[in-house]
Amino acid sequence: MAGTEEPPVQCPVCQQELPGAHINAHLDLCLQAGEGEAQLGSSPPCKRPCLAAAAAPGSQAEGELKEAHLAAAPPVSSFFYKGLGGGQSPGAPGRRSGTGREEAAVRPADGGSVAGSGAALRGTSLGQKLEGKPLAERLRPDTLGEYVGQERVLGAQTLLRSLLESHEIPSLILWGPPGCGKTTLAHIIANSSKKNGTRFVTLSATSAKTNDVRDVISQAQNEKRLFKRKTILFIDEIHRFNKSQQDTFLPHVECGTVTLVGATTENPSFQVNAALLSRCRVIVLEKLSVEAMEAILMRAVRSLGVQVLVQGDQHSSSATGSSSESSEFPVYIEEKALNTLAYLCDGDARTGLNGLQLAIQARLAAGKTTPLNITKGGSADGILITEEHVKEGLQRSHILYDRAGEEHYNCISALHKSMRGSDENASLYWLARMLEGGEDPLYVARRLVRFASEDIGLADPLALTQAVAAYQGCHFIGMPECEVILAQCVVYFARAPKSIEVYRAYSNVKECLRMHTGPLPPVPLHLRNAPTRLMKNLGYGKGYKYNPMYKEPVEQDYLPEELKGTDFFKEQKT
Repeated sequence: MAGTEEPPVQCPVCQQELPGAHINAHLDLCLQAGEGEAQLGSSPPCKRPCLAAAAAPGSQAEGELKEAHLAAAPPVSSFFYKGLGGGQSPGAPGRRSGTGREEAAVRPADGGSVAGSGAALRGTSLGQKLEGKPLAERLRPDTLGEYVGQERVLGAQTLLRSLLESHEIPSLILWGPPGCGKTTLAHIIANSSKKNGTRFVTLSATSAKTNDVRDVISQAQNEKRLFKRKTILFIDEIHRFNKSQQDTFLPHVECGTVTLVGATTENPSFQVNAALLSRCRVIVLEKLSVEAMEAILMRAVRSLGVQVLVQGDQHSSSATGSSSESSEFPVYIEEKALNTLAYLCDGDARTGLNGLQLAIQARLAAGKTTPLNITKGGSADGILITEEHVKEGLQRSHILYDRAGEEHYNCISALHKSMRGSDENASLYWLARMLEGGEDPLYVARRLVRFASEDIGLADPLALTQAVAAYQGCHFIGMPECEVILAQCVVYFARAPKSIEVYRAYSNVKECLRMHTGPLPPVPLHLRNAPTRLMKNLGYGKGYKYNPMYKEPVEQDYLPEELKGTDFFKEQKT
């Protein structure tokens, strides 16, 4: 049946029917086009070939289709790519693996910039601007010029700023409290590295595994060997990696295969391997100042198109319901509300921006307008956000305290030193800071027992009794009733006389034992116990004078022969 026409074969990718002789070449083009589209973060690969489904084999349209497919093909050989379950292709910025993503996907999906100027938020209603991503993510700066705060680290003429501007990124550990700008700084580095041709990969230690890290490092080795292309690896919450996982980075950071940028809220001295820490520069970011927070919030309201109502402007105290859509009315926020929000968020920009977003969304949902005397000779209705609305969103001032982290040790140290310095007001403040932040009262009580002997000692022997009683009282009744018991004990200690005589003498004894060379001296025979006849025959206890049997002081040596005359209560020479 030579004259029978060959039945068409359907492409499994684009569903186009083609003669069997052309299916293999067509399938290769479809697969290459799919990889190219995944690289650009566009629609699934099956859609592009469907647009040219009507092109006949061997026609000019098919030739144009081939050229389009080849143009969309990835620039790197296919052996660098992994399957859907694998890592990331070095040339696929928008492709996501199980845990990581390259930073070309940093920009919003709508293609707009997240810069502080708010260009991405223009042209839509206020309600639409607040939908989707949190405001803190939408307004994340893209450049160092838009970055607010951290002048000590990133100010003009600083070392780190000079390195970032020259695209010379060293391995860094960014350490700071939540919302101080660690992730934003990594985002800026990502944007800068893209312009410089450097590959930027992001992993989160909360979800990534050791195999994910090895995949990224393997790709970085290929990029460096074949294309001389650098790789920056950003690890968010790096303290979540255990010691063995952190060891994975050591040889590759050492030889420059990857430049490591880690972000952590915990003290890296305790949470990051010493070997890895020595290969990175630790950048300490402080919580943002009130002035910096006010600048960030002011930039946010400008981006949203919300008008700031200064204190001189008047408005009616009563709010009236409106049946009209709230988006028809302008939205105002009191300047005092922004100032209050800047104080209450405690230097956390994320908390401040999300609090602002929550307050605005709540007022838009309520749909209530307020008569505002902001025009000459009359008033206008508008949606007003007041200080009370902001406070209602945050509920209370955010107390930064981590019972298992750096702030835990900072606060107990401040309490100890305030009592030692006899400052009763500061002592009460640091006690309340710990208890209101959720600290275990028994932990504080145990520290007070130690303080009673270490810092007060024999100057007031009743201090130890006070501390033990406070511990027992806390154990009996718990929080919140026991807070006043601890407060009484803290004030007592702050007012008590101080003496470190016993503490210093015992420290001298320990130093003497540590510095001793050779075997320790034996216990003198007359001080030894002699419960058996053999021991007595060996001279144990011989010559010991039982002090209660003498009316006068007894002359007797109690220290070993080598230490006769030693006085541990005198200041030891160092």
